[in-house]
Amino acid sequence: METQAPTTPLTQVFTVLSPSRQTVPLVFSSPHSGRHYSDDFVALSRLDSLALRRSEDSFVDELFACAVDHGAPLLAALFPRAFCDPNREPYELDPAMFAGKLPEQANIRSPRVAAGLGTIPKVVASGAEIYGQRLPVSEVERRIGGYYRPYHQRLRELVEDTQRRFGWVVLVDCHSMPASSAPALAAASGGGADVVLGDCYGASAAGEIVTCVEDGFKARGYRVVRNTPYAGGFTTRHYGQPRQGCHAVQIEISRALYMDEADHSRHQGFGRLAADLDGIVGELAALTQEKSFP
Repeated sequence: METQAPTTPLTQVFTVLSPSRQTVPLVFSSPHSGRHYSDDFVALSRLDSLALRRSEDSFVDELFACAVDHGAPLLAALFPRAFCDPNREPYELDPAMFAGKLPEQANIRSPRVAAGLGTIPKVVASGAEIYGQRLPVSEVERRIGGYYRPYHQRLRELVEDTQRRFGWVVLVDCHSMPASSAPALAAASGGGADVVLGDCYGASAAGEIVTCVEDGFKARGYRVVRNTPYAGGFTTRHYGQPRQGCHAVQIEISRALYMDEADHSRHQGFGRLAADLDGIVGELAALTQEKSFP
């Protein structure tokens, strides 16, 4: 296991779980499962540590740790999404949050910023505002330079190393979705869904790759929809370039399947889901050994 520590108070940036030898052109990432809430971050927030966790994809890194058993690495952020969101452009920022002028390259008009969910979020998933005052503008570079960029640097290295070794690569971006997604899911699927697969409406990955994942979930009894309401975040859009031999797919799994959102604890469904994911990852790994999608 590899970890990286920044020169800032929030312990570590990421961890990489790696097989002794990578045998498949797969890379897994978990950008939102970080749960290291530093004392200084909690003190800066108007929310308590439990409320801050509303945006967290709890335990997703553990659910997908099976990737290592199938010959693929897993990169997981250790810093929380509420602190800095690596599944955004590097500078999606709300100027009203900061005391000072933002960098010229800041994207202040994106839909994510309007929703309060920029690179440095304004709100948690429940809609509660994180801060009771403006942040010093120095926080922008502290968080983006100290956490966001190191995470993406390591992800880029894993993707490029894999592509050099195998000639192509599939990046699987792993997430979970809250119960608050249920109305949108019901509208999209006509009855709800357990899993949403995002491939940017077919633009970020070969169809056979996404179908393999979809069939794996469906064969185990899960309800699956594609691209609505989650078509793929920054990671899927940015890295998913099939014509260049880099495919990316986002997986969103309902938290109700494996945890109690009220207290962020695993429930009895965790073991079954972990076992099912082990099988699905194994099937995807087998596909990449049978066929190539350069």
